[in-house]
Amino acid sequence: MRISAGSEAHKRLFCDQFIATHQSFEPETLPWPELEERDLARLRSIPFWQEVYHTERRAGAIVDAFAPGIADPLVQKAVALQGIEEARHARLIRTMIDLYSIDASEQPIETFPPDLETAFIDFGFGECLDAFLGFGAFKTARQSQFLPEALFEIFDLLMFEETRHIVFFINYMAWREHSRGLGRLRRTLKSVRFYGRAAGRLAGMVKRGKDDHGHDFAVTQASVFLDGFAFPQFVEDCYRENARRMAEFDPDLMQPRLLPAVAGLALKGLRFWSQHKADRHA
Repeated sequence: MRISAGSEAHKRLFCDQFIATHQSFEPETLPWPELEERDLARLRSIPFWQEVYHTERRAGAIVDAFAPGIADPLVQKAVALQGIEEARHARLIRTMIDLYSIDASEQPIETFPPDLETAFIDFGFGECLDAFLGFGAFKTARQSQFLPEALFEIFDLLMFEETRHIVFFINYMAWREHSRGLGRLRRTLKSVRFYGRAAGRLAGMVKRGKDDHGHDFAVTQASVFLDGFAFPQFVEDCYRENARRMAEFDPDLMQPRLLPAVAGLALKGLRFWSQHKADRHA
């Protein structure tokens, strides 16, 4: 029987599983491979490392600031652990930047608003969107052997933790909203609003990355990774990779539904359009 969202049992389940699946590792001691010049050029050609590093530092700072104010001891413990992991993600990216001499400087973290819970929720929905899209990009890059497999194995540690963070956040939000008596419609509208804000921030990041490094990115061999790119296939990869990664978690835990549902509808529409075009030219 599925556990009731917002209940004490639900809270114990999502917090205990998050704490139990924490991994112990230090970014500096991971088996970073020596890269050939071609692979170094490809790695350095990716235009978003500075933004990724800043995002991870900002994530750790937000979670660290929010955690002490949580009244529930178990939820507080789990969120504090997430803060440790987010800060470690930043250290992992910084280690890679230093090791491979990637051009990425440290940007100042902005002052957070007084309402730290809203900042945490804003960040959480952004992480859900980033990871869903990242699942597809990660699969494409790995299949194309854009970088050595040893690097993808290190990045996979980060991807697993991001997936854990998403599952924890979705369950935290369900517990929080159900505890406050919010109905399904209000919860859905709230999710749509926060996802919209996250999409706006992501678009800004992409624009900044292109503005800062667009020329360098265009003249490197990064085109190997982008060759044959097709939007329907990318959506399919995001959808399937999300399902594969989510299948590793306890089925009693809640999982993101809105983005997979939107992607599923998009895929149906794209397939219908493709079939329609094929029938017209038959």
